Amino acid sequence: MPSEATLGDPLPRDADRAALVGRVWRDDLGGPSLVAIRGGRAFDITSRALPTMRDLLEQDDPATALRAAEGEDLGDISGLRLLAPADLQAIKACGVTFADSLLERVIEEMADGDPSRANDLRAGLSDRLGVDLGTIRPGSAEAEALKATLVARGVWSQYMEVGLGPDAEVFTKAQPMSAVGHGAEIGILRASAWNNPEPEIVLAVDSRSRIVGATLGNDVNLRDIEGRSALLLGRAKDNTASAAIGPFIRLFDADFTLDDIRRAEVMLDVVGADGFHMTGRSSMTRISRDPADLVSAAMGAHHQYPDGMMLYLGTMFAPVQDRDTPGMGFTHHSGDRVTIASPTLGRLVNTVRHAEDCAPWRFGTADLMRNLARRRLL
Repeated sequence: MPSEATLGDPLPRDADRAALVGRVWRDDLGGPSLVAIRGGRAFDITSRALPTMRDLLEQDDPATALRAAEGEDLGDISGLRLLAPADLQAIKACGVTFADSLLERVIEEMADGDPSRANDLRAGLSDRLGVDLGTIRPGSAEAEALKATLVARGVWSQYMEVGLGPDAEVFTKAQPMSAVGHGAEIGILRASAWNNPEPEIVLAVDSRSRIVGATLGNDVNLRDIEGRSALLLGRAKDNTASAAIGPFIRLFDADFTLDDIRRAEVMLDVVGADGFHMTGRSSMTRISRDPADLVSAAMGAHHQYPDGMMLYLGTMFAPVQDRDTPGMGFTHHSGDRVTIASPTLGRLVNTVRHAEDCAPWRFGTADLMRNLARRRLL
């Protein structure tokens, strides 16, 4: 694992007043622990009352429960292996929630996953649409009228259906316990030649559909594979180390609420060993569906998650900057250092590798239960 000096400080700028909770790996216990972050130090609060992140998030007031929990001082967070701050939760994701990324998904589809065709398609698509999609509210009468117009012009797409239609795209990003955390390697398939990071905010949602906190995520996107067919979404999205979440969940309290998420900005920085450097920024004010509406689309009377869920909210960032060959756009190189940051949520840093070369996922839900039982926490 890279040193913290290399990764940079993962804490939010107002960490002194934030209710931050994470998970760390403890070699001495052979498993993970739940930790409260206080003054840049991690305190192991794992107990019979709070054996998992799921149990903390199910408390009536998770932030108050976190602050009241006593724990063992494990030292400065820089010396610890940070895991994704989720354990038993389902890991879900929303797609096509920003007009910018909607257009890029349409381009992927029209190009059949071939990046060499993207520039020409991109140049003419906006003119063919004749409207700023960012001004259209999904599911509205205006959106339905636009759909009819675009169908007549021959430019309707399955991505426009979920970007403008009444139903949001919600898919399973990864299995519980499979996401990687701050400092870990994040995986892209060796077979993919057109891919990019997707910096996003990830909501922590309990089994009652309450949004109780938020963190950062990288919903790695294999543009060529999904572009060939939307039915390849599982292959494009769910691979070894293909979901990063972290560094910590910031729980909602009087100082941090869903409104802070609604106006948050997410920054991206990619640095390659070849000297390549790319930056980007996403503003949540431009999201097409409210975060609470996305939670309702994923969970409710139609679908329950008894252990809660982590929900990626989507990104507006789809890089088109050329990297290797003029006109071919951006794609990752193995060794790229990806930083996703937000002032109130901190910094999530990961290094890109081929998924086949990343550490295999070995510690699952059964292993967690056995480990907690050995520690007499169940």
